[in-house]
Amino acid sequence: MRTRNQHVRRRGGRAAAALVATVSVIAAGLTALFATGSATAAPATGSYSLKNAASGLCLGVPGSSTTAGTQLAQSACNGAAGQTWKLTSSGSGYTLAAAHSSRCAGVKDASTSAGKAVEQQNCSGAATQVWTLTSVSGNTYRVVNSNGGKCLNVKDSSTASGALVQQNSCDSVTSKSWTFTTAGTTPTDPPTDPTDPPTDPGSPPSWPTANGSQGISATIEVSGTYDGGLKRLYGTGDLGSGGQDEDQPPMIKLADGATLQNVILGAPAADGVHCAGTCTLKNVWWEDVGEDAATFRGGSSSTVRTIDGGGAKLAEDKVFQHNGVGTLVVKNFQVDDFGKLVRSCGNCSTQNARHIQLQNIWATAPGTSLVGINTNYGDTARISGVTIYDDGDRDMKICTKYKGTTSGEPSEIGSGADGTNCIYSSSDIHYVD
Repeated sequence: MRTRNQHVRRRGGRAAAALVATVSVIAAGLTALFATGSATAAPATGSYSLKNAASGLCLGVPGSSTTAGTQLAQSACNGAAGQTWKLTSSGSGYTLAAAHSSRCAGVKDASTSAGKAVEQQNCSGAATQVWTLTSVSGNTYRVVNSNGGKCLNVKDSSTASGALVQQNSCDSVTSKSWTFTTAGTTPTDPPTDPTDPPTDPGSPPSWPTANGSQGISATIEVSGTYDGGLKRLYGTGDLGSGGQDEDQPPMIKLADGATLQNVILGAPAADGVHCAGTCTLKNVWWEDVGEDAATFRGGSSSTVRTIDGGGAKLAEDKVFQHNGVGTLVVKNFQVDDFGKLVRSCGNCSTQNARHIQLQNIWATAPGTSLVGINTNYGDTARISGVTIYDDGDRDMKICTKYKGTTSGEPSEIGSGADGTNCIYSSSDIHYVD
């Protein structure tokens, strides 16, 4: 180093000054690069999905709600309307408007504080609804709010589906980066969620063999995770009538956030499983559905309940009853000899928009309908990857529409895809005679 400095001094003051100036420019450039990301151009205006770089889940409006003030959340990327965002230039930044509601992503109360909710709002052009995009790499960006200079972020850097989205101080934390993918294509960077179902579900898995049996005379209450080890549970005593009484207690009651897995419910099964809020049912099998296999209650517009795997047989009416608020996802599930696979409550005393997603379903006739929804309350059903086994009659309805009520009986008003409430195409339904 000494030799280099002596050489510089011999070339004279102007050469030394030029070298210092050059080093200063390089240093300034490196500082700017690490502060703001690479110089990759922002994406063109248009419609995109935004996939979180940490979780691989997509930014969306829970349940595709159209209500202003609904906090945004992340969920499995499925191309839903509530996950499509229209990027529009606004001054030196952009607005992000949800395609299904035409409402803009903005910070609640125009706050500049870290941890404040990001929600959909009536578009006004306010600074709190304007975002700048700072390149991280390729088509991945930090999304920075123009009002407070804070970044779009998943709360607590969660990788869970349903985790809420907020603003937080900008740094290199991965959950503050989002990959922009043109709407209508599948995000590939990073890889898609491996639990996302394929379009064609193929053949259903075999029903499991029970690992012993156990009689249950009182409701099992679960907070946390209950793993049944594929033991068959059946009702006795107050749980053993085997009737269709709607006032029966459940076999299993799940607290908000609980998980039930690897359980076979035999006969009698009373009123199956009750879920209060968010819950996950994984690899649960009903050999003979009682009143309902499972009933879902409580929650908020951002609540997501998931049934993944398993199956149900011999349901005189409904298999799953969605009485709560938010979204019910049923995937990789098989049903045989049933009334309706999922029904949004037709006559609950308190009604609201409920949302249902069916992915990878194997349905064996007889069956009345895969899903029933109340269009007058804004319910939606998104259906994909369904295989129906019947005798060629094709008389099983895919999506049945009702006019719901708060008392009395709801009235059926139609059925079939409409792109608004019943959302699927003919390619989503495969028949096997």
